Amino acid sequence: QEWLSESGGKLVQTGGSLRLSCTISDRTFSTYAMGWLRQAPGKDAEFVSAINWMDGNTRYAETVKGRFTISRDNAKNTVDLQMNSLEPKDTAVYICAACVRPPCTFYSFQYKYRGRGTQVTVSS
Repeated sequence: QEWLSESGGKLVQTGGSLRLSCTISDRTFSTYAMGWLRQAPGKDAEFVSAINWMDGNTRYAETVKGRFTISRDNAKNTVDLQMNSLEPKDTAVYICAACVRPPCTFYSFQYKYRGRGTQVTVSS
């Protein structure tokens, strides 16, 4: 989707940190929750984290819980993903995605509207 734009992906060493940002350019398009998915080569996109746009309720995949933090800035129309203690298994294209109506839980298919993604590579 042209109205979702990610940035911040790069090459980082194991144990390092990155902050990804998603800019939502069209807020006339109503969303219930914003999320981050990731897709490794040869694999389907998997759910990483999501945040409700209005009440800020968050949720995380078990594989990133305690290491990643999602946040949103309603005034700036941005959603960030702070990633700490990165591991090689976190290597993937990270995709900003929108879920327009509930349920918006832990399933990637619920987040139908997606940006192009940003590459995160964690070297060992």
